[in-house]
Amino acid sequence: MKTTHLLQDNAIICKDVKRIQDIHLKTKNVVVYQRGIAALEGELVQAVKLPIEFRTTGTVEEITFSLSNYFARVLLGYVRLLEDILHLLELFEQVTKVSSFRIVLATVTTTMCPRFHADNNELRMLCTYSGPGTLWLPDHAVDRKAYHRGKGNQNILPDEGCIQQADTGDVVILKGALYPGATPVLHRSPNIKGKEEERLLLSIDNNESLQLSL
Repeated sequence: MKTTHLLQDNAIICKDVKRIQDIHLKTKNVVVYQRGIAALEGELVQAVKLPIEFRTTGTVEEITFSLSNYFARVLLGYVRLLEDILHLLELFEQVTKVSSFRIVLATVTTTMCPRFHADNNELRMLCTYSGPGTLWLPDHAVDRKAYHRGKGNQNILPDEGCIQQADTGDVVILKGALYPGATPVLHRSPNIKGKEEERLLLSIDNNESLQLSL
């Protein structure tokens, strides 16, 4: 799918990292912070070939300790990738102002969540380090009644031309169903074909929701 970045009423699409704080604006439910990750390219070419699976919960300090140990065992020498993940965790802490997080770093070879949906959480940060990025919808294009009735994507989104997609390396922050007073953003995983198009994904939540959809 061709990536589009049209101006949408519910979205902040920016190159200024300070604007990620705008996720708290009442009219916004998704922020896409566009950035380049060329400095990570050398490490990512190799990292995506590995069966990466890291999951933990805790404070920033606890996650930093656990993640550093994981890199020492599984991703020794991937210094820039580790630094970038910890930087994004710190940014997310600044946005959420909470003390406990759930983090997942994993290689994904299936279309994890093909239906457009809202997460059962408050806020989630996603970064696709390799492979196609997350798909999301502008609010004006969504049939919320069809969504709540459990209908499929063709009913939720009558016009597929409205689908938006984050680029590889972009930082995406999504409002979920538990964010106070918010209309959560509907999003889904991109279609991928196993090893031919696997993804390396980072996901950080500010709660320990059971539902994880990247």
